[in-house]
Amino acid sequence: MKIFTAEQIRQLDAYTIENEPIASIDLMERAALAFTYWFTEQFPETGSPIHIFCGPGNNGGDGLAIARMLHHRFYDTTVYRCRIGSSTSEDFDVNLGRLPAHGGVPVHDIEKNGRFPELSQGAILIDGIFGSGLNRPVEGFWAELLEHLNQQAATRVAIDIPSGLFADQPTEGATFHADYTFSFETPKVAFFFPENQQRVGSWTARSIGLHPSAIEATPTPYHFANQAFIQPLLKPRSQYDHKGTFGHALLLAGSYGKMGAAVLSSRACLRAGAGLVSVHVPKCGYEIIQASVSEAMANIDRHQFLFSEAPELEGYAAIGIGCGLGQKKVTRKALLGLLKKARQPLVIDADALNILGKHQKWQQYIPKGSILTPHPKEFERLFGKTSNGFERNELQRKKARELGIHIVLKGAHTCIAAPDGTCFFNSTGNPGMATAGSGDVLTGIITGILGQGYAPMEAALLGVFLHGLAGDFAAEELGQEAMIAGDITKKLGAAFKLTRELAIE
Repeated sequence: MKIFTAEQIRQLDAYTIENEPIASIDLMERAALAFTYWFTEQFPETGSPIHIFCGPGNNGGDGLAIARMLHHRFYDTTVYRCRIGSSTSEDFDVNLGRLPAHGGVPVHDIEKNGRFPELSQGAILIDGIFGSGLNRPVEGFWAELLEHLNQQAATRVAIDIPSGLFADQPTEGATFHADYTFSFETPKVAFFFPENQQRVGSWTARSIGLHPSAIEATPTPYHFANQAFIQPLLKPRSQYDHKGTFGHALLLAGSYGKMGAAVLSSRACLRAGAGLVSVHVPKCGYEIIQASVSEAMANIDRHQFLFSEAPELEGYAAIGIGCGLGQKKVTRKALLGLLKKARQPLVIDADALNILGKHQKWQQYIPKGSILTPHPKEFERLFGKTSNGFERNELQRKKARELGIHIVLKGAHTCIAAPDGTCFFNSTGNPGMATAGSGDVLTGIITGILGQGYAPMEAALLGVFLHGLAGDFAAEELGQEAMIAGDITKKLGAAFKLTRELAIE
């Protein structure tokens, strides 16, 4: 799914109005109906009072149409018209006139410097005050209104975007703090950054029928990797395939006291479908790997406790390095040697990333097409500090272009940046995956998929999606608090199965 800027959405609206063709007011009706369908699914009980706050523009027009539709579905609906500025949009005026006569939907005015409404406890507040066209921070009286709404003992729902939130840039000023946000057609870029979590809440995006040819023709670097996008990437398996077909993956992992990382990554690599897996470990890890992962082959370093030299790399379809590796001098030297020696893309994680963060000049030796999987602190050590999610995303895409690599920035919506500057926000996963070893599992999965002949970008996308989906299955069974990294690997089969079944459908 493509993710567009607020200006691009306005252009798509205009194109749809002209070329479907459809009147602007009818497109608004379609958007309001999409919201109403979702709202009645989310809140089927009609007993709670609904308070809808409407600004003078089209976001307020949406709110007025929604008020009418909810009233017709027997919800107790009240409208609060926010008198911002001296004019209202044409579609706002039409929908105001369409409200049921004789006070079927009461309308109360909120004037600047007037009193804030007193709202009953347990109500549902719907925000249609400022839409995505906001061009300056919300301050003064209207900021105080938003703060007043945020303090109510109520459920808060935003139409398209929470009021005060900028869709395409860092937000300053007051914002409506939504528990739920329903976004028209696509999510907004701002939804994917952690500083906006309390503003956006749980978000949903559904189509309002914007013109498909215009959507296809509109360029954007931002994408949402949902099921519909991921399914076609998964290759079918042939009756006559064999273990050689699915590649030989090499993992360089583990050190004294950190052999668990090697075990976790190698198990995940096998579960991801690699035909053969070799694990390069120090001598102290030989018995551990042989006893813990019987399907993997042990490749033994000459050092007793550390990674000190890379083995011969010929014959390996994919190589992953970094899990539990340590950062001793001998290991740093061995990593540099591997970077210069490798002719195939690498999957680089954990201690290997931290070493590259301390030796910035070594980044030039990373093989083109490699996949780096940093969490936010590792990303900061690699590429520098940023002030907000927008800056960090720009830096991530910039470094992916400069180095010709794929950067998987892990988080609630893990973002995968490609060498062409595009990026993909992942749709799976949950907070239960924030546990030791989860990143080792991801490295193993991506390495295993890469070894099967997938392009690096495909391996990164599939690996992140399946890792998150397996985590969702684990959380469903065990609860988020009780999950450990190995539970994700155990659910990989279910994740592949569901993804493949959906692909067939």
